[in-house]
Amino acid sequence: MKIFMWGVLAMASLVAALFFLRFWRASRDRLFAFFALAFAGLAANWVGLAFINQPNDEARQEYAYVVRLVAFVILIIGIIDKNRRSGGKL
Repeated sequence: MKIFMWGVLAMASLVAALFFLRFWRASRDRLFAFFALAFAGLAANWVGLAFINQPNDEARQEYAYVVRLVAFVILIIGIIDKNRRSGGKL
């Protein structure tokens, strides 16, 4: 059941990445590019967890947290970049 849910999360993250990529292509706003990259990273995270789902491989599962951390840092960088470019106006 856990692998199935990771597959669902990977698919949802990939769909979100594709939507943000489409929005970026239409508007050329870098915020959408950052979000697309972050959600693609999250999709890779969930797929990676499904492939390394072994009871004795807890050390490898720690790498998944690093991938998630990078994805969230990309989101934060995108938001900060958007706020700086707009001069603090939303």
